[in-house]
Amino acid sequence: MAEILRVGTALPAGVTRLAEAAAAEGVRNMQKLVADWQSGAQRFDAGGAALFAAIEQGDLAGVGGVKPETGAGESAMRMHRFYVHPSYRRLGIAKRIAHAAMSHALMHAPLLTCNARASEAAAPFWMALGFAPVDAAGYTHIFRIGTNKSAWQPC
Repeated sequence: MAEILRVGTALPAGVTRLAEAAAAEGVRNMQKLVADWQSGAQRFDAGGAALFAAIEQGDLAGVGGVKPETGAGESAMRMHRFYVHPSYRRLGIAKRIAHAAMSHALMHAPLLTCNARASEAAAPFWMALGFAPVDAAGYTHIFRIGTNKSAWQPC
């Protein structure tokens, strides 16, 4: 079973492999993660932000993070830069990363947002975790503690 770790001062080994796999699927978020980390534009180290990595038998299987949401009009955190390598899908890894990120985020704000436009699988994934579709600029789904019905439980 994959180990979920909070990323510290450096991106985990294998992130280039994730970025290449994502790019092959037309998903740009891993390339953006690497570029923003390298430039210092975003390192998931301020304002309650955090990045989590799933390590499966020594390989980086996936990542996902959370950062402050600036466009919600209230205290909120945004689920951000989620990706699981195709060879590690359907093993519950994305859900475990999401649970870690959600647990962390809900310590900082009662509202979570996400943008589920990256792939056809994104919206059903977030909805299974209790996120509800919304018509908002910048994000497609929200989770509010106490109001959304979900299979999600704090870790």
